[in-house]
Amino acid sequence: MKRTAHAHWNGTLTEGKGEITTQSTILNNTQYSFKTRFQDGIGTNPEELIAAAHAGCFTMAVGAQLSQAGFTPNDLTTDAILDLDMQKLEITGIHLELKGSLIDGVSEEKFKEIAEGAKAGCIISKALSVPITLTVTYA
Repeated sequence: MKRTAHAHWNGTLTEGKGEITTQSTILNNTQYSFKTRFQDGIGTNPEELIAAAHAGCFTMAVGAQLSQAGFTPNDLTTDAILDLDMQKLEITGIHLELKGSLIDGVSEEKFKEIAEGAKAGCIISKALSVPITLTVTYA
């Protein structure tokens, strides 16, 4: 299986602009620029796309691990906060904040254990070389 995306850029770093399109076309010539990446512009940027991918992958992994353990997942919501060091221009880590609704037969300890396993086993987690931290709210 292969997944693809296309990016186009024209111009200088600070004045140029570009578009990103994904294979599914959910992003279709979506604008990105210096302002959307490092200031407050309209459009997307690579770092928020990494955070979105990580949140989606991790949340699905939690659901999958709960199902594999014989439980029916309830609502699972994840915020992924990507830290970007602007001096070094590098991603220094991602923090995942998982909120899960109570599931019959699943203790808080078991839920956190499953979440930790999902954090380690998520495809995007395995692709990243930065520290990944996790907090869990289970209620």
